[in-house]
Amino acid sequence: MTTSTTKMHDDELDIDAELVERLVADQFPRWAGLPVRRVPSAGTENAMFRLGDGMVVRLPRRPDGARQIEKEHRWMPRLAPHLPLAVPEPVAKGSPGAGYGLVWGVYRWLEGDDAHNRPLRELADAARELGRFITALRRIDASTGPPSYRGGPLAADDDTDVRDAIRDLGADGTLDAETATDAWESALRLPPWDGAPVWLHSDLLPGNLLTSAGRLSAVIDFGALGTGDPAVDAMAAWTVFDAGTRDTFRAAAEVDDATWGRARGWALRFGLTAHHYYRHGRNPVLATVGLRAVREVLREHTAAAA
Repeated sequence: MTTSTTKMHDDELDIDAELVERLVADQFPRWAGLPVRRVPSAGTENAMFRLGDGMVVRLPRRPDGARQIEKEHRWMPRLAPHLPLAVPEPVAKGSPGAGYGLVWGVYRWLEGDDAHNRPLRELADAARELGRFITALRRIDASTGPPSYRGGPLAADDDTDVRDAIRDLGADGTLDAETATDAWESALRLPPWDGAPVWLHSDLLPGNLLTSAGRLSAVIDFGALGTGDPAVDAMAAWTVFDAGTRDTFRAAAEVDDATWGRARGWALRFGLTAHHYYRHGRNPVLATVGLRAVREVLREHTAAAA
């Protein structure tokens, strides 16, 4: 497991338990003295620390990360009442201080294990539950929501990162570059989303799902929350589920054919770029999740072409 002290990016900030203790004591003295314990996490954007038994502190790892905390504190209280699974509940928002220059957040602690470390045993049930979750999220009025960084067209203006990943991963034998290129270009030929933007979690990966007794219990880490193409959240079909539960998820998520095709493209894009970037020790968990998604997509693409 990658811990919150492992630096995954060149511009990461120095964050440790002592810093959290100082920030809390200075800004929230009522909580001073509560034990602070690092939470092992493969998350790439925030370091997390337990604060006492009932709270968790999230601090952006990178200089441009404060907008995620601001976004969660603004939008989660508005979205949570409409959602069928537990989600993070902001408690307090901290200011820069103690040598740390960003906004940071305190949240209620949600019990459970992430679905990478404790895989979902009831996968079909989880497929239905997560499908219903994204359907409920999609139905909330999104007219004033911020755009998701993943919510636009698959390639936007540039797919160099995808092409570079295919080239390098093909060269080292991780995948068949010709098959991956064909799958990617097939996704790019699909018509883009032409509906109104909808709310998206935008990062539905095993590490952002909590399990309790093997069942899906919560969806966490809304730092990438925003609005856009519903295909982005449907990529969970390949990042979380398998061939035996994919259709169950699709039915619960109410996904049409065109959106399903774009979702497969998003899963391929995420998987290729995540594995390519994180594979050499930066984040073994995310590299593994990315490679699994690529293999799921390419297996399906090859079978369809046969």
